[in-house]
Amino acid sequence: MATTTKAGAKPAAKSKTGKMEDSEFHEFFVDELKDIYWAEKHLLKALPKMKKAATSTELAAAFHKHTEETNTHIATLEKVFELLDEKPQAKKCDAMEGLLKEADGIIEDTDAGTMIRDAGLILAAQKVEHYEIATYGTLRVFAQTMGHNDVAELLQITLDNEKATDVALTTVAESFINEQAAAE
Repeated sequence: MATTTKAGAKPAAKSKTGKMEDSEFHEFFVDELKDIYWAEKHLLKALPKMKKAATSTELAAAFHKHTEETNTHIATLEKVFELLDEKPQAKKCDAMEGLLKEADGIIEDTDAGTMIRDAGLILAAQKVEHYEIATYGTLRVFAQTMGHNDVAELLQITLDNEKATDVALTTVAESFINEQAAAE
């Protein structure tokens, strides 16, 4: 079966493992890994600021835990790059940049020491989580499609963690923050 490629593009070549490592799809996959790598590295810088801005000790603790988990996600992505024989490299993620700017805006636009700020911080954090869930879920499927099962397993672990973080944030919000924010 012949492979159709764009002019000048390398034809897809299956390696000895059967993976299409020279295909445009593989290159796109690696490019998107670089994007989420940038996103995780910048989230790692933003989470301590969100923790400091949090009013409740529960939310501050959730941001602390998320910081530790984000370190693990970065290390996992570095392992993914290694498995793919790629150099870990970040490519600016416009989506995460925008989400983190929005989080900064929430901090600026709300009063310190209020549950309204905490509710806003949870909103911002869950937007980040949903972006990460969408990205890791899709990248996992891409990896599976190309036969990178070891990579898919690592991405699944991160995806499961991102989903758990989203649930934890919802639990904090619903336990008392949203109710108190509504009463302020």
